[in-house]
Amino acid sequence: MFRRTSALIALIVAVAACSGGSSDLSLDEDGNPVLDPGDCLVVDVAVSSEKIELLSQLAADFTQSDLAETDDGECIVPIVQSKASGGAAQLLDGGWDEATEGPRPVIWSPASSAWGTVLNQRYETSGREPIANDSTPFMLTPLVIAMPRPMAEALGWPDEPLGWSDVLELARSDQGWADFGHPEWGAFRLGKTNPNFSTSGLSALIAQTYAAADKTSSISAEDLAKPEVIQYGADVESAVVHYGDTTLTFMNNWYRADQRGNPYAYVSAAAVEEKSVIDYNSGNPDGVLDQGEEPREPRVPLVAIYPEEGTLYSDNPMIVLDADWVDGEEKAAAAKFVEFVQLPENQEKVLEFGFRPGNPDVSLGAPIDASNGLDPAQPQTLLDVPDPAVAVSILDAWDTQRKSARVTLVIDVSGSMGDVADTSTGETKLDLAKRAAVDALDEFKDDDDVGLRIFTTDLDANGATFVDLVPPGRVGDVRENLANRIRDLVPLNGTPLYDVTAATYEELDASYDPTRINALVLLTDGQNDDGNGGDDARQLDALLDTLTRGAEGATSKPVRVFPIAYGGDADLGTLRRIAEASNGAVYDASDPRSITKVFTAVVSNF
Repeated sequence: MFRRTSALIALIVAVAACSGGSSDLSLDEDGNPVLDPGDCLVVDVAVSSEKIELLSQLAADFTQSDLAETDDGECIVPIVQSKASGGAAQLLDGGWDEATEGPRPVIWSPASSAWGTVLNQRYETSGREPIANDSTPFMLTPLVIAMPRPMAEALGWPDEPLGWSDVLELARSDQGWADFGHPEWGAFRLGKTNPNFSTSGLSALIAQTYAAADKTSSISAEDLAKPEVIQYGADVESAVVHYGDTTLTFMNNWYRADQRGNPYAYVSAAAVEEKSVIDYNSGNPDGVLDQGEEPREPRVPLVAIYPEEGTLYSDNPMIVLDADWVDGEEKAAAAKFVEFVQLPENQEKVLEFGFRPGNPDVSLGAPIDASNGLDPAQPQTLLDVPDPAVAVSILDAWDTQRKSARVTLVIDVSGSMGDVADTSTGETKLDLAKRAAVDALDEFKDDDDVGLRIFTTDLDANGATFVDLVPPGRVGDVRENLANRIRDLVPLNGTPLYDVTAATYEELDASYDPTRINALVLLTDGQNDDGNGGDDARQLDALLDTLTRGAEGATSKPVRVFPIAYGGDADLGTLRRIAEASNGAVYDASDPRSITKVFTAVVSNF
């Protein structure tokens, strides 16, 4: 947090100097700088979140350098905003609304060049000229399999080479960790993000597919069609606890489990980038220290396994887009900023943030060392990024191979859901939520089981607080019915939040399906109000105790709760506690107009 703040202060000072002393700065809801650069030429830069601090700082430094001037003497100001790699790729494919997403970038810096490959293939498939062509690696971090040190040692680390074959063996085993002398650790559980959203998820998917095909390059569509490759992928996915749009959920949940004394119950391993292991072991699992937050090292550190079959670097390319919204002057200015961030003195700053320099002339050093469970001599085997068509085919194949889900959608239909959310259209919070929920149904695969439950007070003469409108069923069979029932929802009475959460959780726990991701998606716009004047604190404590006991232990049946705090009156703090107790994740839709994006992010867990 302190580095981020310093970078923004430096940026406003730099812009003020560059623009004759006048600039205004504020922060948007994502913490990105919003400022007036005066008469300077603006180069908009969209970067993945892990490097927003560093590139904001370098953008400020750039404006004070000799490079920050066009050939005609006009000053240049890079404006950096954070955009998730997969989300940006989807937006650049044709859905970038500048009113909600900010300006379209001149420079795009996803976490990996693989996203440029995917975007270009989508452009070519639709008959358009590719736009992600001119790129320069900025900083590097390899995909690793992170694992608590004792678990890795049980597999032979650091003396034995380990990789996806070991993950596959554990995933296929009925005995789990008992095969390695540790029955108390239970089944093998894998953390792995959704490859449509997350770079680590995409890299992991590519790496495991290469391992399945026993190749390190030139993987083909024919390889993907082989039964053994398909089965390999499905078996690895069978061990996944849930997916998601970011690895931060895994790292934060893992860290909380560690602080409670048992890091082994949540996940056994997670496919993350090397940088995440550094952050975790320093006591900063999400890589961001809030003001006043003191890092505390974990009880059990993680180590990085560099898959012996090979892995990929996230090379964080600086891509100057060949897009119709980028003119020649902007491209020339962007090239100067790319040149600036490659200078040795700037590449040395990359190490301070836990990455490997993209400039090969800059030496590797701390924190990339054994004290953090890392091996600077690794990885020994690098995998080629697949051809564009093959990369897209790998993503398409994952949609059928990924672990199936069993999800209950629990939607608040209390009276406040009838409040107007968008004054320009007159739409209510419930109107927006219904549209988002219906759209999100397309993100489920046909084999997922999904049910619909609504909650409010006094649903019948007996005072029922919830009712099932669509019982859990295969989405391919009930998608249309789900959509119709959602569209028919109307706002009613109170908000019996704790009652419905406890009851739904207990039902999912009682009917737990170990072959699926079992979860509860809870959308609510208010605080607990059951109309009975009950003891809210006691109810909440009982609920949290039930969720925590269900999430811990080698034989636990993990049912995860993913709450959506909807609107400004939602009890975000309490919903966060509910999510954390179940090792789920909370999603903030305090601006109701963001609900479509948020709902899509929630469903990325399945």
